[in-house]
Amino acid sequence: MTTVSLALSWNPIDWPLTRGPIPYAVLAAGWGSLFVLAFAARTRGWWRRRLPAALVTAAALSLLLDTAVDDWWHPFPEGTPEYVTWWIAVALLGFALVAFRLPGTALRRKLLAAGAGALVLLMASSQVNRGFDQFPTGRVMLAGWLSKTQDLTTGKAAATIGRPPGKALEDVWQAPADLPKKGTVSSVSFPGPQSGFESRDGYVYLPPAYQATPRPLLPVVVLLAGQPGTPDDWVLYGQVAESLDAFAAKHHGLAPIVVMPDQLGSTWSNTLCLDSKIANVQTFLAVDVPAWVHANLQAAEGRKSWSIAGASMGGTCALQLAVNAPEVYGSFLDMSGQDEPTLGSREETVEAAFDGDEEKFAAVDPLQVMARKKFPDTAAAIVVGRDDNEFRPQQEKVHQAVVEAGMQAKFELMPGGHGWVIFRPGIAGQLPWLAQQTGLTR
Repeated sequence: MTTVSLALSWNPIDWPLTRGPIPYAVLAAGWGSLFVLAFAARTRGWWRRRLPAALVTAAALSLLLDTAVDDWWHPFPEGTPEYVTWWIAVALLGFALVAFRLPGTALRRKLLAAGAGALVLLMASSQVNRGFDQFPTGRVMLAGWLSKTQDLTTGKAAATIGRPPGKALEDVWQAPADLPKKGTVSSVSFPGPQSGFESRDGYVYLPPAYQATPRPLLPVVVLLAGQPGTPDDWVLYGQVAESLDAFAAKHHGLAPIVVMPDQLGSTWSNTLCLDSKIANVQTFLAVDVPAWVHANLQAAEGRKSWSIAGASMGGTCALQLAVNAPEVYGSFLDMSGQDEPTLGSREETVEAAFDGDEEKFAAVDPLQVMARKKFPDTAAAIVVGRDDNEFRPQQEKVHQAVVEAGMQAKFELMPGGHGWVIFRPGIAGQLPWLAQQTGLTR
């Protein structure tokens, strides 16, 4: 099949937006439009006044926005990525050029200028998307409208199959002939009776085998999104259900139960995943969420059957819970996380969470805890992008710390930087490891 015939037969919403010809075509159109907006003029007034004014305006707006976001608002502890700042500046330049072209021109030229500005904005958005890989296709971009959730299966089966000592659950599992081919994703509310934490609704993935009779007692993976973010991120952009269904198809319908709670409370909040004056999120994840699972689902019990995983700030949370609640989680997956919970600096964090009490922070800071205590019965997987200059050094530091703490640790570099370019294939690639650590497979 030729490239042309493949393109014609392929649903357009599945065409790749972060690789292949589309992003390069958008890049060429955007730069061409920016060139035309800047230099396609014959009047002296444009060259002497309007073009310099547009350049100064764009530079001033870029500087103001950068200061407002990273210095005043400060939603990202590590700051806005440099490439994002650059492409925002390019988009603002396009807007400034359009704004200074509009006065005194005919309607046709106004429309052409506005169209060129739109292409510049599209180019900038496309390049930021290429960096994060949040929307690899139109289908993922439209997932919020295309995806559907199912009612949660909460009834208890009369007969169950558990993992025998010394064996994996897969060793004793026989899939029935009528087993569904796909699992279910359900939106659920996780209460916080012990923590008092008010979380947004999260999700639960139940694999095909959960619908079988007798029902296998499956392991549980608690999966956390980054900050800023929502539990929707793993369902919509991480395509975790698709990865789990693919895994289940290779293992007779078996896959972990994946619980995706909200550890933030709102998109831009940073609760640090600690019990502090900010929120009691450690108790929420170590007590309330497991209690909800045991009350509403049939799952394997014991720390060896429970794992916690996450990406970026969610990866930092996974490390923290594995260290501070090892009685709950016997393994963890940390993808592109930080080396400590942070709001930007150690001083800011300690002040906001513990009123400046360094000892309280040291009591829960994972690297400091591991310096005092060994964890020989905990397994750790550390995954980070090879080109992630911000988080790779921190992940290397975390890996060294978990090894020195006696954990069974693995470290994996993946091609790419920081974003879904790592998180999406990262969770899919680590499912076999998670299944082995939780006793699902050998």
